[in-house]
Amino acid sequence: MKKKTAASVRTLARQIAEHHSKLSYRQVPEAGRHAMKRLLLDYLGVAIAGSQTESGVIAREFATLQGKSPEATLIGGRERVPMAAASFANAISCHSIELDDIDVLALFHFSPPVFSSALAVAEATGANGKELLAALAAGCEVMERVSMAANNDLRNRAFHTTPTCGVFGATVAAGKLMKLNAEKMVSALGLAGAQASGLMEMYGPSMQKRFNPGPAARNGVTSAMMAKLGFTGADTIFEGERGFLRAFAGGKKGGELLRGLGKPFDLQIEFKPYSCARPIHNAIDCALEIRRKHNPALGDIRSIVVKRHPDWSEYHRNIAPRTYHEAQVSLPYSVAVALVEGKALLAQYTNRKLGNPAVRRLMDLTRIETDARLPRGVSCHTTMTLASGRKFVSQVDYPKGSIQNPMSDEELRAKFETLAVPVVGAVQAARIADLVMHVERCNNVGELLRLTVPAPGKSKNKKAARSH
Repeated sequence: MKKKTAASVRTLARQIAEHHSKLSYRQVPEAGRHAMKRLLLDYLGVAIAGSQTESGVIAREFATLQGKSPEATLIGGRERVPMAAASFANAISCHSIELDDIDVLALFHFSPPVFSSALAVAEATGANGKELLAALAAGCEVMERVSMAANNDLRNRAFHTTPTCGVFGATVAAGKLMKLNAEKMVSALGLAGAQASGLMEMYGPSMQKRFNPGPAARNGVTSAMMAKLGFTGADTIFEGERGFLRAFAGGKKGGELLRGLGKPFDLQIEFKPYSCARPIHNAIDCALEIRRKHNPALGDIRSIVVKRHPDWSEYHRNIAPRTYHEAQVSLPYSVAVALVEGKALLAQYTNRKLGNPAVRRLMDLTRIETDARLPRGVSCHTTMTLASGRKFVSQVDYPKGSIQNPMSDEELRAKFETLAVPVVGAVQAARIADLVMHVERCNNVGELLRLTVPAPGKSKNKKAARSH
């Protein structure tokens, strides 16, 4: 009887590695390429703006202390640093303003870990646009597959999906750009599992939530680099007795990692028009619909009752946020500021806005109730009552930016310009957007990254960023 070798055992990691290490640009469907371009444009706008916040500035400062090798660009800065350091800082910048993309199943964010890792490695290795798009598509697919195999058990155990699953996507994206063969990609996935981490204990006035994607992006680069150098990793990292799926999620759904492997993979990517946690967006849409249709006088409002599905009802209830970090995960604040200003963009989430008397009054009037009859986990039903007794009602099941209520290419570009122009200027922002939408023609991805350097006098230091 022929003895099985390690290479002949078809572990989950091996099957993932064999498929994705060989995935080429031509094998990515046109719809998938376009999806990656849309996500790349969104990522760059969010990261450019996020780089100027206090958390983004600190992350860039930290990255400059990690070595002088000028391999990759710090988005929103003028420095080039080692690629692992760049991926770490850029991931934090992208997650610093609550405007990064969203997955449908677990509400995780693809781009902070996967795109930060891929772009840093692409620049360092001189990769072209086609190689980048293939790496991004592979990394996002792997991240989604790991999430499908782990959630909702993973999230219910208080682990944060973006970094815990994102490290595998970041590793595959980096590994493809480093041209790892299947055997080395298996090792890279094993090393990624050894570094999977991230807790949901991240809300409050601190920057904790912004930090989580940083290690995932950096660890993806590290895993691929170590594997390329010959460091071997466990090929049973997913289904092993002490592997990722058992440790993080009870090990019940390993088959989800391989479902439909080799067929076109439909990534369910959603985009955020509002600068806050995604489950709050439905409530903002309700508030803006009432404002648009009825334009109630703010002083006449006597109560705002927001009914939420049990999946999210106990979250985001803070009626007295102390910092804009807390405001971005506060439903009462978000509804109040949207009613007062008609928007819930980055400019509405600043420490200065927290003391606005009109906003504070409406926060105090907002009550959250649980309603299991609502059709979706993020559904919201809002009733506003005026002093006269008149009531205005709105229900939103699919928020703006969702698959069912999408943002168009034009709306995404407008979002990008809103975020990027104040930092890099209108001319440079237009060049970035145009290059992204034709990135397959780009001979060196570094050309794109170097356009993210701020216009003269625009880059913030830590003191200037503190007031955001």
